[in-house]
Amino acid sequence: MLDGVSEILTSAVGVAISPVPIIAVTLMLFSPRARVNGPAFLAGWVAALAIVSGVAYAVADEADASTAATTADTIAWGKILFGALFLLLAVRTWRHRPAPGAQHDLPKWMSGIDVLKPPRALGLGLLLAGVNPKNLMLTAAAGAGLAELGLSTGDAVGSLIVFVCIGSITIGSPVVYYLFGGPGAKARLVELKNWLGIHNDAVMVILFLVLGSKLIADGLPPLS
Repeated sequence: MLDGVSEILTSAVGVAISPVPIIAVTLMLFSPRARVNGPAFLAGWVAALAIVSGVAYAVADEADASTAATTADTIAWGKILFGALFLLLAVRTWRHRPAPGAQHDLPKWMSGIDVLKPPRALGLGLLLAGVNPKNLMLTAAAGAGLAELGLSTGDAVGSLIVFVCIGSITIGSPVVYYLFGGPGAKARLVELKNWLGIHNDAVMVILFLVLGSKLIADGLPPLS
Protein backbone atom coordinates (compact mmCIF):
# COMPACT_ATOMS: atom_id res chain seq x y z
CA MET A 1 0.00 0.00 0.00
CA LEU A 2 2.96 2.32 0.54
CA ASP A 3 3.56 2.33 -3.22
CA GLY A 4 -0.05 3.43 -3.72
CA VAL A 5 0.21 6.23 -1.18
CA SER A 6 3.45 7.39 -2.81
CA GLU A 7 1.69 7.44 -6.21
CA ILE A 8 -1.24 9.61 -5.08
CA LEU A 9 0.54 11.86 -2.58
CA THR A 10 1.53 14.73 -4.89
CA SER A 11 -1.90 14.85 -6.51
CA ALA A 12 -3.62 14.78 -3.13
CA VAL A 13 -1.56 17.70 -1.85
CA GLY A 14 -2.28 19.55 -5.08
CA VAL A 15 -6.01 19.08 -4.56
CA ALA A 16 -5.74 20.19 -0.94
CA ILE A 17 -4.01 23.44 -1.92
CA SER A 18 -7.09 25.09 -3.41
CA PRO A 19 -7.34 28.71 -2.21
CA VAL A 20 -10.71 29.53 -3.79
CA PRO A 21 -12.56 26.55 -2.26
CA ILE A 22 -10.89 27.24 1.09
CA ILE A 23 -12.08 30.84 0.93
CA ALA A 24 -15.53 29.62 -0.12
CA VAL A 25 -15.93 27.27 2.84
CA THR A 26 -14.58 29.95 5.17
CA LEU A 27 -17.18 32.44 3.93
CA MET A 28 -19.81 29.74 4.34
CA LEU A 29 -18.86 29.43 8.00
CA PHE A 30 -19.94 33.04 8.56
CA SER A 31 -23.41 32.45 7.12
CA PRO A 32 -26.57 31.94 9.22
CA ARG A 33 -26.55 28.23 8.28
CA ALA A 34 -22.84 27.73 9.00
CA ARG A 35 -23.25 24.65 11.20
CA VAL A 36 -25.17 22.86 8.45
CA ASN A 37 -23.66 24.34 5.28
CA GLY A 38 -20.03 23.83 6.31
CA PRO A 39 -20.39 20.06 6.83
CA ALA A 40 -22.61 19.82 3.71
CA PHE A 41 -19.92 21.49 1.58
CA LEU A 42 -17.31 19.16 3.05
CA ALA A 43 -19.51 16.13 2.33
CA GLY A 44 -19.88 17.20 -1.31
CA TRP A 45 -16.13 17.74 -1.61
CA VAL A 46 -15.30 14.30 -0.16
CA ALA A 47 -17.94 12.57 -2.31
CA ALA A 48 -16.63 14.17 -5.52
CA LEU A 49 -13.02 13.18 -4.85
CA ALA A 50 -14.08 9.64 -4.00
CA ILE A 51 -16.26 9.28 -7.10
CA VAL A 52 -13.82 10.76 -9.62
CA SER A 53 -10.77 8.94 -8.28
CA GLY A 54 -12.72 5.69 -7.97
CA VAL A 55 -14.08 5.89 -11.51
CA ALA A 56 -10.66 6.78 -12.96
CA TYR A 57 -9.10 3.83 -11.13
CA ALA A 58 -11.86 1.43 -12.17
CA VAL A 59 -11.68 2.42 -15.84
CA ALA A 60 -7.87 2.18 -15.97
CA ASP A 61 -7.84 -1.08 -14.02
CA GLU A 62 -10.49 -2.58 -16.32
CA ALA A 63 -8.22 -1.66 -19.25
CA ASP A 64 -5.34 -3.58 -17.59
CA ALA A 65 -3.23 -0.48 -17.05
CA SER A 66 -0.64 -2.47 -15.11
CA THR A 67 0.06 -4.90 -17.97
CA ALA A 68 -1.31 -3.50 -21.25
CA ALA A 69 1.28 -1.33 -22.99
CA THR A 70 -1.32 0.63 -24.95
CA THR A 71 -3.23 1.60 -21.80
CA ALA A 72 -0.03 2.49 -19.96
CA ASP A 73 1.07 4.70 -22.88
CA THR A 74 -2.33 6.42 -22.92
CA ILE A 75 -2.07 7.20 -19.21
CA ALA A 76 1.50 8.44 -19.68
CA TRP A 77 0.47 10.80 -22.49
CA GLY A 78 -2.45 11.95 -20.35
CA LYS A 79 -0.07 12.85 -17.53
CA ILE A 80 2.18 14.75 -19.94
CA LEU A 81 -0.83 16.63 -21.34
CA PHE A 82 -2.10 17.52 -17.87
CA GLY A 83 1.42 18.59 -16.89
CA ALA A 84 1.70 20.88 -19.91
CA LEU A 85 -1.70 22.40 -19.09
CA PHE A 86 -0.56 23.11 -15.54
CA LEU A 87 2.56 24.86 -16.83
CA LEU A 88 0.40 27.00 -19.13
CA LEU A 89 -1.88 27.80 -16.19
CA ALA A 90 1.17 28.90 -14.19
CA VAL A 91 2.16 31.34 -16.95
CA ARG A 92 -1.41 32.61 -17.32
CA THR A 93 -1.87 33.09 -13.57
CA TRP A 94 1.43 34.94 -13.26
CA ARG A 95 0.62 37.27 -16.16
CA HIS A 96 -2.80 38.13 -14.70
CA ARG A 97 -1.71 38.50 -11.08
CA PRO A 98 -2.93 41.61 -9.19
CA ALA A 99 -0.67 44.42 -8.06
CA PRO A 100 1.49 43.74 -4.96
CA GLY A 101 -0.64 43.86 -1.80
CA ALA A 102 -3.92 43.82 -3.72
CA GLN A 103 -6.42 41.00 -3.24
CA HIS A 104 -7.22 38.54 -5.98
CA ASP A 105 -10.64 39.18 -7.55
CA LEU A 106 -12.91 36.47 -6.22
CA PRO A 107 -15.56 34.82 -8.40
CA LYS A 108 -18.91 36.64 -8.46
CA TRP A 109 -20.79 33.56 -7.26
CA MET A 110 -19.11 33.94 -3.85
CA SER A 111 -21.33 36.94 -3.11
CA GLY A 112 -24.28 34.59 -2.66
CA ILE A 113 -22.59 32.07 -0.37
CA ASP A 114 -24.15 33.46 2.81
CA VAL A 115 -27.69 32.68 1.55
CA LEU A 116 -27.03 29.16 0.29
CA LYS A 117 -29.24 26.35 1.52
CA PRO A 118 -27.64 23.02 2.52
CA PRO A 119 -28.39 21.18 -0.76
CA ARG A 120 -26.70 23.96 -2.73
CA ALA A 121 -23.75 23.94 -0.33
CA LEU A 122 -23.44 20.20 -0.96
CA GLY A 123 -23.64 20.78 -4.72
CA LEU A 124 -21.02 23.53 -4.57
CA GLY A 125 -18.64 21.16 -2.79
CA LEU A 126 -19.24 18.56 -5.50
CA LEU A 127 -18.54 21.08 -8.27
CA LEU A 128 -15.41 22.63 -6.79
CA ALA A 129 -13.86 19.23 -6.05
CA GLY A 130 -15.04 17.19 -9.02
CA VAL A 131 -15.54 19.66 -11.89
CA ASN A 132 -12.89 22.29 -11.15
CA PRO A 133 -10.28 21.62 -13.90
CA LYS A 134 -7.27 21.49 -11.58
CA ASN A 135 -8.86 19.06 -9.17
CA LEU A 136 -10.44 16.99 -11.93
CA MET A 137 -7.09 16.49 -13.69
CA LEU A 138 -5.24 15.68 -10.47
CA THR A 139 -7.90 13.29 -9.21
CA ALA A 140 -8.17 11.46 -12.53
CA ALA A 141 -4.38 11.23 -12.75
CA ALA A 142 -4.19 9.82 -9.22
CA GLY A 143 -6.79 7.13 -9.89
CA ALA A 144 -5.33 6.12 -13.25
CA GLY A 145 -1.78 6.16 -11.95
CA LEU A 146 -2.79 3.91 -9.08
CA ALA A 147 -4.20 1.34 -11.51
CA GLU A 148 -0.79 1.11 -13.22
CA LEU A 149 0.78 -0.33 -10.06
CA GLY A 150 -1.26 -3.54 -10.14
CA LEU A 151 -2.08 -3.39 -6.43
CA SER A 152 -4.55 -5.65 -4.69
CA THR A 153 -8.07 -4.30 -4.42
CA GLY A 154 -7.65 -3.68 -0.69
CA ASP A 155 -4.41 -1.72 -1.14
CA ALA A 156 -5.90 0.30 -4.00
CA VAL A 157 -9.00 1.19 -1.97
CA GLY A 158 -6.83 2.10 1.00
CA SER A 159 -4.68 4.36 -1.19
CA LEU A 160 -7.78 6.07 -2.59
CA ILE A 161 -9.06 6.68 0.94
CA VAL A 162 -5.73 8.28 1.83
CA PHE A 163 -6.01 10.42 -1.31
CA VAL A 164 -9.49 11.63 -0.35
CA CYS A 165 -8.45 12.34 3.25
CA ILE A 166 -5.37 14.36 2.27
CA GLY A 167 -7.22 16.17 -0.52
CA SER A 168 -9.98 17.15 1.92
CA ILE A 169 -7.86 18.23 4.88
CA THR A 170 -7.79 21.94 4.01
CA ILE A 171 -11.56 21.97 3.57
CA GLY A 172 -12.34 19.85 6.61
CA SER A 173 -9.98 21.69 8.97
CA PRO A 174 -11.80 25.07 8.83
CA VAL A 175 -15.14 23.31 9.34
CA VAL A 176 -13.91 21.35 12.36
CA TYR A 177 -12.11 24.40 13.74
CA TYR A 178 -15.26 26.50 13.44
CA LEU A 179 -17.37 23.87 15.20
CA PHE A 180 -14.95 23.16 18.03
CA GLY A 181 -12.40 25.98 18.05
CA GLY A 182 -14.16 28.23 20.55
CA PRO A 183 -14.76 32.01 20.48
CA GLY A 184 -11.48 32.87 18.71
CA ALA A 185 -12.13 30.60 15.73
CA LYS A 186 -13.92 33.20 13.60
CA ALA A 187 -11.17 35.78 13.93
CA ARG A 188 -8.49 33.31 12.87
CA LEU A 189 -10.59 32.11 9.95
CA VAL A 190 -10.92 35.72 8.77
CA GLU A 191 -7.13 36.03 8.90
CA LEU A 192 -6.82 32.86 6.81
CA LYS A 193 -9.33 34.13 4.25
CA ASN A 194 -7.55 37.49 3.93
CA TRP A 195 -4.13 35.87 3.57
CA LEU A 196 -5.36 33.56 0.83
CA GLY A 197 -7.08 36.47 -0.92
CA ILE A 198 -3.77 38.36 -1.11
CA HIS A 199 -1.46 35.43 -1.89
CA ASN A 200 -3.79 33.31 -4.03
CA ASP A 201 -1.94 33.90 -7.31
CA ALA A 202 1.53 33.32 -5.88
CA VAL A 203 0.38 30.07 -4.27
CA MET A 204 -1.25 28.86 -7.48
CA VAL A 205 1.73 29.73 -9.71
CA ILE A 206 4.09 27.71 -7.51
CA LEU A 207 1.58 24.87 -7.27
CA PHE A 208 1.01 24.74 -11.04
CA LEU A 209 4.75 24.70 -11.72
CA VAL A 210 5.38 21.87 -9.25
CA LEU A 211 2.41 19.80 -10.42
CA GLY A 212 3.15 20.36 -14.10
CA SER A 213 6.77 19.32 -13.72
CA LYS A 214 5.85 16.28 -11.61
CA LEU A 215 3.20 15.00 -14.03
CA ILE A 216 5.47 15.41 -17.05
CA ALA A 217 8.30 13.66 -15.19
CA ASP A 218 5.95 10.79 -14.28
CA GLY A 219 4.67 10.49 -17.83
CA LEU A 220 8.00 10.34 -19.64
CA PRO A 221 9.61 7.09 -18.31
CA PRO A 222 6.88 4.70 -19.59
CA LEU A 223 7.32 6.14 -23.09
CA SER A 224 11.09 5.73 -23.23
